[in-house]
Amino acid sequence: MTKRFNVSVMLVLAFAVLMTVISCTEEKPVDPAPKPEDTTAVKPPTGTTGRQFTLVPDKFGRLEVNNANGTYKAGDILNLKGTFTAVIFYNLKGASGKPITIRNAPGTVLKIGDPAWNGGSWSTALSFRNSHYVKVEGTSKTSFIINGSTTAGRIAYFNMALAEQSDNFEIANLTITGGGTGLWAKTDPVKSIPATHYPNSYMENLLIHDLVITGTHNEGMYIGHTATYWNLETNYSYYTLPAGTVLGSVYVQPIKWRNVKIYNNIVKDGGADGIQTAAIDGLEVYNNEITNWGGQHNPSHSGGLLIGGRVNNSNIHDNYVHDGWGELFQFFGSGENNGKHVITRNLFRDNFVHDGINFRGTDNAIVEFSHNTVARTYGVSLRFNGYLGMKGTQQIFANALIQPRTVGGVTIEPRSYIYLEGDAIVREGTGTNANTKFATVAAAGVDVNNYYQPLANSPLGSSGYRR
Repeated sequence: MTKRFNVSVMLVLAFAVLMTVISCTEEKPVDPAPKPEDTTAVKPPTGTTGRQFTLVPDKFGRLEVNNANGTYKAGDILNLKGTFTAVIFYNLKGASGKPITIRNAPGTVLKIGDPAWNGGSWSTALSFRNSHYVKVEGTSKTSFIINGSTTAGRIAYFNMALAEQSDNFEIANLTITGGGTGLWAKTDPVKSIPATHYPNSYMENLLIHDLVITGTHNEGMYIGHTATYWNLETNYSYYTLPAGTVLGSVYVQPIKWRNVKIYNNIVKDGGADGIQTAAIDGLEVYNNEITNWGGQHNPSHSGGLLIGGRVNNSNIHDNYVHDGWGELFQFFGSGENNGKHVITRNLFRDNFVHDGINFRGTDNAIVEFSHNTVARTYGVSLRFNGYLGMKGTQQIFANALIQPRTVGGVTIEPRSYIYLEGDAIVREGTGTNANTKFATVAAAGVDVNNYYQPLANSPLGSSGYRR
């Protein structure tokens, strides 16, 4: 009887210990290959497999997914549900017409980011590495929110990043706030990966639309590599090759994007450039509003809209850039291979320092600048720099240039509207394509409360921006 009682007691104690161990075991953060949701009763959206997965954060708020084994297929939908401090995807590979879609779980608000980040690892809220044919979209701008760092260390924080040759992306319907850089998309050259050296490959197809980006410490968007050259041994970047060096085994150029469209975005209240682009073949930027950029008051990072070095074949139209610290528009684009640059139907108005628009292209870049309104600039309306390789004849016609040099006490003279430096040359339109120039807003006869549209009997004629 005593022996039987002791055995029973021992069994009870063993069971209790087992249950204690189970109850103390950490919860598994995220099933790396969760089963797809049952969607058989719903017709899948065009371009999808019908498979949907819901992914949630671990106990630290993180999600890290390496799709090297191909768990997620072209056309799958990954629903992110909850509040995440950081999300990293590696090796997502959709297909043309069948992207892998990343979105907020329907009916929920997704938040990603760590406002308290002040240094160390996990410095990017949402990042993609070596990923291709991916769509990142919210069901609305307020349902997919990326909240960046708000600490003193935020300069090193990225809200969203595409790296390691990630391409064929569409990014839409998001809100990005705080942090260092809002949206960052480029690939650094790596010595052991020749595909990261130009012209061995390109990153293809990037669509960025319907985003709201506010309060970044650095650029709202940083699209394309700004370094002209790169040292593979030191990983230092250069705008010009060091004396006595040539491209080859040590110095290379970063790879470019090809076919980039940026449209229908609002970018405001940033510390550096609003939308900065570089190293792109085939760029279209349109229907964006950019305001209150340059909050750092750093002259090297103070362009509202910047078309940067190694950009070839650009079409910049129907943008509204206004009320910021620094130049409204900066052009550094390239004329390589007879590339064409069209800048038309934009409204550029009211900046608090520097000139209105500055052209400093390379490789004999030629721009066609037409039907724009440039109003109330701190310095001259348009400045063309002919020193650095923009010596061809620029086509400037049907623009309304209104009240340059708003800095007090400066006399307005003919070159206040179009200022030429070095060997710069412009050809202005005539007749109905003539540029109109006015010393004051009142003389231009425009409605400052309605996008500078001409009032009745305005002398603008057919010049300037029309909304």
